[in-house]
Amino acid sequence: MSTALPLLTPKPVLAGKDYKEVLRREMDAGKIPLSLGKNCPVQCAFCYELDHSYRETADPPKTTDEDWKYILDYISRKPTDPLQFWCLGGNEYMEWTDLFLHPKAMEWVEDFLKYTDKSIQFFTVGFVHVPKIHQLVAQYPGRINFELSAITMGRYRERLMPHAPSVKHLMKVLDGPAVSSANFYAFDEHTMADDAVAISQVNQRCVLWMGCLTPVKGIKPDTAALMRQGRAHLAGETQRIYDAALPNLQTIHTEAPITAFLNRHRVISLFDSLELEKKDTVVVARSVHKILTMYRKNRAKYLMVPNATLGGDSDCTVLLTFNDIADALTGQKVVHVPKCIMQSGRGQYMDIAGVTLEDFMRKTGVRVRVLGGTAC
Repeated sequence: MSTALPLLTPKPVLAGKDYKEVLRREMDAGKIPLSLGKNCPVQCAFCYELDHSYRETADPPKTTDEDWKYILDYISRKPTDPLQFWCLGGNEYMEWTDLFLHPKAMEWVEDFLKYTDKSIQFFTVGFVHVPKIHQLVAQYPGRINFELSAITMGRYRERLMPHAPSVKHLMKVLDGPAVSSANFYAFDEHTMADDAVAISQVNQRCVLWMGCLTPVKGIKPDTAALMRQGRAHLAGETQRIYDAALPNLQTIHTEAPITAFLNRHRVISLFDSLELEKKDTVVVARSVHKILTMYRKNRAKYLMVPNATLGGDSDCTVLLTFNDIADALTGQKVVHVPKCIMQSGRGQYMDIAGVTLEDFMRKTGVRVRVLGGTAC
């Protein structure tokens, strides 16, 4: 169960409920809620689940064959959306774990593909059976989105992922049709770039998903320092990858301030379309605040809200919570809040912690006008 937030505490929805209620809530959100029945044993140093106290979670027991039959039957009765990929693992009301450590995971993935007409996606650091995973992708083309968390394959791997599969095993996973995309990051010179070349040598089809990791609450200082070091080397590593002229599709994930600046024209045009007045107060994260105060100064009042709930270096509007907004208020009676803040997996008009818009307004006395939604 989560730790109570300082001001706005979400109403518990799981207290006293059978754990199948957890499973149903996850499945209603498009998840396939298997459980290891324990904390993730991989214990990656950079994991964003090291501190998940901001949201209510439960600890379902290790998934049994009986549980799996219940899950498969429940999902089978859901209408099939050809564009939907069901995500292996719950992460709204369950702690995220690498589910391929469950001894039945590969068998149940095959069941899902065999007995439903739905598609599946999963994230793992590589605990998949080779060649079984390649066989399944070939057997069910277009129905598996396999995102491999390679993270790093060089000198920092042991420090960041002491319990992860070996690089040798990772290369076997990559050497075949299974992996849709591989994500890995910059930490120093010749880290991300060297990984890109190594992966491309064995797999020219998977997308190279690269960038730098953002420290959040719960991550140890030395790991956070290494992640920030990677930020400083991102441009140089990106240039090396460009010079390598690899055939793979590539995407570089930048941190929020850079992303906001690269998308500044879109941010500004969207802001202009809202037709706000100078007296209107708009809730924004720090990255967007910089853009608006630079290009649309005095066009509205901007309430800059830090991502205090997640802590660390997080600086993203979609991850703000109502508690963050409440802490930033300075006497406002009405605020304009982007709808993306209240479109979490917890439910409509709820933030990522499970606090509702209605509860925010009731406890703070502040009226909210939803940008991109109805006025409240």
